[in-house]
Amino acid sequence: MIIPAIDLIEGQVVRLKQGDFKEKTIFNYSPLDRIKEAAFEGAKLMHVVDLDGAKDPQKRQLKLIASLVENSPIPIQTGGGIREESEVRALLDLGVSRIVVGSIAVKDPNLVKSWFEKYGAKHLTLALDVKVINNVPYVAVHGWQELSKLSIESLIKEYQSVNLKHVLVTDIAKDGMMQGPNVKLYEYLAKKFPELDFIASGGMSSLEDVKAIAQSGARSVVLGRALLEGKFTVKEAISCWQNA
Repeated sequence: MIIPAIDLIEGQVVRLKQGDFKEKTIFNYSPLDRIKEAAFEGAKLMHVVDLDGAKDPQKRQLKLIASLVENSPIPIQTGGGIREESEVRALLDLGVSRIVVGSIAVKDPNLVKSWFEKYGAKHLTLALDVKVINNVPYVAVHGWQELSKLSIESLIKEYQSVNLKHVLVTDIAKDGMMQGPNVKLYEYLAKKFPELDFIASGGMSSLEDVKAIAQSGARSVVLGRALLEGKFTVKEAISCWQNA
């Protein structure tokens, strides 16, 4: 599945370079217009990152997200610094289809597993940012500022007990760099855990990259900067994916 993405700061569509708020590009697009355009071109799900909420949960853009969900023709997956069950519940109550859970899933697996049991795996996407060291993908937390000692494999195995379905995997060396994705990482994960919906993220800059991800065994790909910069369209990406 092709999943277009937008990152939001104070209601504006932005992109960060490797998660750095100082390396911010603002795009002159309305978030809702971007969603409607993606849906018109065939997208079935939109990935929305609330960067204000990621920095400070008190500044989560709930009014904006509520408006986007209400007016979007397709389901929305969203996250950004989710730390408490109340935040998960609030977003689900707004009609968000899937909640993306990142650092807290690494820091407090028991808490997050309780969310899986309560709300169902179909409503939660585990977002794992990884850094590959000596061929071992380790999970990073806190907006990539800190590297954990956990391998991605060990964490995935932990969540299989609660019927984990969706795993968004970003190689942080690639994100926002437009230098191509880490195809080998997705090939490895798809072979190791064929039952999971791995969502590739980071580094996609061409339709060749989309094709490579489709052939890797990953079931989905998130596309952000490449679409915003007009490298290709959602429609072209979907066609590429289907014909890979």
